[in-house]
Amino acid sequence: MLEYNGVKIQWYGHDTVTLTKDNIVICFDPYQLDKKFHADIVLISHNHFDHLSVADLQKIADEKTTIIAAKECIEQIKLPYKKLIGIAPYEKINIDGFQINAVRAYNIDKINPDTKKPFHPKEDNKVGYIITVNNTRFYHTGDSDLIPEMTDIKPDVLFIPVSGTYVMTPNEAANAVKEIKPKLAIPIHYGSIVGSQNDAKAFKKLVTSAEVQILSKE
Repeated sequence: MLEYNGVKIQWYGHDTVTLTKDNIVICFDPYQLDKKFHADIVLISHNHFDHLSVADLQKIADEKTTIIAAKECIEQIKLPYKKLIGIAPYEKINIDGFQINAVRAYNIDKINPDTKKPFHPKEDNKVGYIITVNNTRFYHTGDSDLIPEMTDIKPDVLFIPVSGTYVMTPNEAANAVKEIKPKLAIPIHYGSIVGSQNDAKAFKKLVTSAEVQILSKE
């Protein structure tokens, strides 16, 4: 667990991250959770099983939870919730005083050999999220390459994939940090389906323009 500007940051493996402020818990892309906890807000980036996991949503969501998800996910989410909101790139929403912006997430050169299309096509409107907590901007890229839409975001904290194959490689992620200009970068998307801690370590060695923290799995 890491605390940044009064916000507790926890990584649960793969793309799953929580932000906690004043006992309000925000969770990105819950997947393969080892324990149950209550999330007040859940943000889901896209419809792949390792990001939209109904089994894991059932561990953290209830009638007091607001779930915000890329619109392609909505029909698959059938469980108790306070609100269920579909969101597309460039849409903004305020939930319980938190400003949430959806941004684009897609591949440029990660091609599915079966479909001959990107694993994460731009036209699918999969998303990443920028959320402001305690006057700090947190940017979770979702599953994406370095894309032009990222370069003007300028977050305080960046959660960025480093495993390659479906997302950025360590080298590509390091180049993304130069463009995005966060104060703190935290590698994600490794140690589960693809990628290992070696990818996170390689990423950290390559980054010179920001602090990098490799978090231990909760």
